[in-house]
Parts: sequence; structure tokens; C-alpha cells
Amino acid sequence: MSSARIRYAYLKGQTWLYRRNYPKEVASLLGLQALKQSLKTSDAKVARQRAAEVNVRYDETVRQALSGALSLPQSAALVAGAAKVWPTPSELGLARLRATLQHSDPARYREPVKPKLTVEQATQAYLNRRQHELRQSGFKSVRYSVEQFQTKYAKLKLAELTREEGREFLSLISQLSPYVGKSSRTRGLSLDAAVDWSKLGAVRITGRTQRRIWSQVNHWLDWCVYEGELNVNPFVSVRLETKVRPQPYAVPTGKEVQQLLDQHDPVIGQVLLICLLSGMRAGEAAGLLREDLTAKGNLGQFFHVRSNKLRQLKTDAAERLVPVHSGLDAVLVALPTSGPLFPNLKVNDITKRFANLRERLGLGRKGLVFHSTRKWFITQCERTGVPEHFTASIVGHKSARSENGITYSIYSAGISDEQKRSIVDQIRLPSGMPL
Repeated sequence: MSSARIRYAYLKGQTWLYRRNYPKEVASLLGLQALKQSLKTSDAKVARQRAAEVNVRYDETVRQALSGALSLPQSAALVAGAAKVWPTPSELGLARLRATLQHSDPARYREPVKPKLTVEQATQAYLNRRQHELRQSGFKSVRYSVEQFQTKYAKLKLAELTREEGREFLSLISQLSPYVGKSSRTRGLSLDAAVDWSKLGAVRITGRTQRRIWSQVNHWLDWCVYEGELNVNPFVSVRLETKVRPQPYAVPTGKEVQQLLDQHDPVIGQVLLICLLSGMRAGEAAGLLREDLTAKGNLGQFFHVRSNKLRQLKTDAAERLVPVHSGLDAVLVALPTSGPLFPNLKVNDITKRFANLRERLGLGRKGLVFHSTRKWFITQCERTGVPEHFTASIVGHKSARSENGITYSIYSAGISDEQKRSIVDQIRLPSGMPL
């Protein structure tokens, strides 16, 4: 939240981090540009207290560094020469220390000069780091955004970036077509070339996509600040004025569900049914292993949705146990007895196949995508009176809240397997569909 601003600290993921630059004279003495450390908490109140404690240690470190330099032996000639260059007592002391060390071994104690990175060098360093931290799909998105910026400003030094470059970049990405990069002809175009190509058509990327690109470029600049390559993100005061309109997924009607299942599609028909009766995301269903099926005595089988060799989960809350609906028994019997239940089936295959299936059936309603199966499941739970925080436990939503507005996971160990089973068993396919 905006109210949780803490001086010299920022939230990265779920953890607060502290970073404060040392004065130049202290940085030279310590060989460190800044004091950096994790505050080891996600709670803003605790982070504020810990940041205050680190600030005290920072001030003490600076004081000791300066006072220590002042207490070193000195000669009258050295003092007189240094006083002309460093007017303050602390800087005078550091001048004495530097001169003493350089006199004893000038090659070893020469003050290091850190080279200033260009935009091209900084983006490459950032992407090299991020490719090991992100899933492939996430990294592709980050790489596209940062490389678009890099193609325009590659030769500029990081320190030369101003808010004017930020405003120009925002103006350019707002002119991009959503079809850029969709063909070999447009793949790999520079930002300027992509804008020129986009002028051939009238369609532009949405405000949501603009915000994603802008956010990823700013995350890169924040990383540059954290690494000490920049003092401050030059785009922090540049606002994205484009309004971001929500584009909710459509809930399939009973008739649409029946039409889709009646096709018995050989590629995604089984995945489609699993997602409708479990609320799983496409990637979660496609990544199921036979080993992810767990027997729970008289409660029957459960899907253990968890990270495995095929896919990672979207959030920590996504790991869960979901009862296998009785309507899926025949489906599971026909699937492999070990390893992946859907070998070689990727999320991209599922979404494209669904789009083709939808077009063939003439289901052109806006927002009707494969992910709508998840919304259909949640809607069925809602219509049978299942509390929101119960449904969230089954579908793996992160921020489930109870009826009094309290975040559910803070005070509860979660609903029981018996409760989950009773909820899933209430889900019914449209009238006339076999279970």
C-alpha cells in the first residue's frame, strides 16, 4: 500500500530490503557503495522498526569511519595541502588517510573508479540474472519489455536517462500494434521500426499491456538502483496516464459447456472436463502426473496440485489438494498409468486448440477463453452457497477473505478434506450431460 513507504527500504516480492548509499568519502574508505541487507519480514510495521535499527548502525558506521580517519598520524604539510581541497574536518581526515596509504603503496590503494554502464550493458546484465529466476513465459515477457527500451536508448549511459526518455518511451509503446512479434516479419524489430510497422493498422495494444511493459522497465531501473549503478530511478515521477480497463473472463453458459464437451475433442477434451470439475488452471491440469493422484480412504482420490518437473505453480497458495470429481473416473482410467497424464501437451496448445474449437462452434462471445472453465467452476460453487474463502482453498486463490473481511489464511489451517469433498460433489454438469 502507498501508506507503507519506508525510507531507505522497499518491498521486493514478499520481503522488505534496506539500501542506503554511503557518502563518497566513506564508500571509498570501506570499499562499499551502500549498506544493503534484508529486513527479513513482509510486515510493513516490523520492517519500519528494523529499518530504524539499521539506520542507527549506518550512522554509527559513518561516524566511526570518519572519526577513525581523523585520528590517524598526520604531518603539517599534508594537513595544509589537504585543507585547500577538503574544507570539512571529516573530509580532511580522509585526505590524510588516502595520502598515507598511497604513499606506502600507491598501486594497491589507488581509489577505484567504477565504470558507468550503458543502457545496453545494464539490460544485458539484468536479463542474465532474471533468466535464472523466472519461468520461461515470465522471462519472455520481461525480456521483450526491456529489450524494446534497449533498442531505443542502447548507447546512453544509465546516468544520462531522464524523465524525458521515460515520457518518450511511454508515447512510443502506446502506438504499438498487438500483432508485433506475431510473425517472423515483425519479430525482433526495434522499437522505432515496430512503431512504423504498427502505423499500417489501426489496432493498438491495450492499456493493460502498456502498464505491464512500463512496470517491467521500471523494475529493471529499480534493480539498477539496488545494484548501485543509479542513485535513483529517473522514471519514478513519470505517470502512465492510459486508463487500464478490466477485461473479465466470461462465464460459459450451460449450453456453451454442453456444446464444448459434445465435441469430445481428442486433444483437449479430457483437460477441458478436468478443469470444469476441479477449477484448475490450464497449466495445472496439463502438468499433472499420475503420482499427483492421492487416495484418501473413503473420501476417494484427490489431485495434489504442486510444482513438479513439468511446471511451477503461480503462487504458494496454488499448492493444494482437490477432490477428484466422480465424473472424472472414466477419464483417469484412460490416461497413462505413470508419469505425465498429458504428455507433450502445453498450455499454448490448449489455448490455441480452444480458440479453434470456439470458432468452429460459433462461440464468439467476448472474454470466452479456456480460463473461463475455472470461472465456471467458481460460479457453480457460489450458486450452491459455498463461502468464498472455502472456494478459494479449492481453486488456490491467494487472498481469500472470510465473511468478516479477515484474511482467511492468517487464522485458519484451512477447510477439511471432508468439506472439500462435499463441495466438489455438488458440482453438476449441464442437464443431460453424463457424469
